[in-house]
Amino acid sequence: MAKDFEVGVDFNRLRQERLAKAQAAIKAAGLGAVLCFDMDNIRYICGTTIVEVARDFMTQYCICPAEGKPFLFDIAVPAKRISCPWMEGRMEPPISILKGALPPATKLQEKFAKQIKRILTDYGVEKKPLGIDFMEFPMERALEKEGMILADGTQAMLDAREIKTADEIELMKQTASLADAVHDQIARAIRPGTKESDLVAIATYTFFKLGAERVSSIQAVTGPRGLPHSHTPSDRLIQPGDIVFVDPLCTFMGYRTCYYRSFVCGKPNHFQEEAYERASKWISDALDVIRPGVTTADVAAVWPKAEEFGYRNEEEAFLQQYGHGVGIGLWERPIISRRFSFDYPQTIKEGMVFAVETWCGAEDGSGAARIEEMVLATRDGCEVITNYPSDHLISCGLPGCEVF
Repeated sequence: MAKDFEVGVDFNRLRQERLAKAQAAIKAAGLGAVLCFDMDNIRYICGTTIVEVARDFMTQYCICPAEGKPFLFDIAVPAKRISCPWMEGRMEPPISILKGALPPATKLQEKFAKQIKRILTDYGVEKKPLGIDFMEFPMERALEKEGMILADGTQAMLDAREIKTADEIELMKQTASLADAVHDQIARAIRPGTKESDLVAIATYTFFKLGAERVSSIQAVTGPRGLPHSHTPSDRLIQPGDIVFVDPLCTFMGYRTCYYRSFVCGKPNHFQEEAYERASKWISDALDVIRPGVTTADVAAVWPKAEEFGYRNEEEAFLQQYGHGVGIGLWERPIISRRFSFDYPQTIKEGMVFAVETWCGAEDGSGAARIEEMVLATRDGCEVITNYPSDHLISCGLPGCEVF
């Protein structure tokens, strides 16, 4: 982190470089500005945030012009004047209908549109296309009534976020290290009688203890609930012989993790070891392909077809053999999937950070193995930044196991 006695994360540089990338992407897209409601985009542009509950209100937004400094609309402007001096007072309270809780009859959407037009006029871009990431329908219609030309702003912001800066990469490595610690605590907690919900609690506590600002999801799936993948935890009791896979998702300094590991309560049987080795081979094959210049189709080609691992088709198997960009958002570019990548290939570029994940069910029906690594695309290949061991299925929770 930032410190006086050695080089660490330079947050001032981080804010400046992110804004420069956003504005370059806005200009390249032919937009005068973007209006962002996505809290990740707001943070990327302005270097500000507010408690996670604001995601449910849509009360935060910002304007980023192709040239000039951004403008923030925030419910805590008096506090931001103190804590965020780099905004230089370019802030005012938002006008929101609170996801419809204040109905269109209030005419607040019209006041909102006039507020936005006023700021755009100050920038001199009120007649140029305004990119939007997402917004409420009445607000969109009100902007159009004010004569604004609306366009897709999401692609411009994803263009900006695609290649990570040095500070972003360092923060993502630090975020991954929090998940390393969570997996260690999970391995120590797995034993007969522990519930999936207990693992969720342990992971959540560990993340917050280590400084995470958000825990968006903890997937903890045990035994036969993993075949097929349920994608959600329950209160099931772990029993001897269960495979356990866990994906602890957190945000640290704005950056995300997505990082599965698999364990077994007791010693694995032959079918479980075989499933794990298949999942491990599929992920290793993908990592061997990844380097700048290859496409997501090249990566997806090394994975089995859906019918080869127990699913009816690629639509139903979506997310089982999968890759997705990770950064200030959880799903950025590239997206790697047999469902999409052959028809819509994306090029891997140096500086991308993304997760690669595989799944394989055990043939005896006892569960499934799930592995995921976060990788940085480097000049010659990729660097794995998730460090908890994944070379074998770790046995936990009973006498004679690795972790007891």
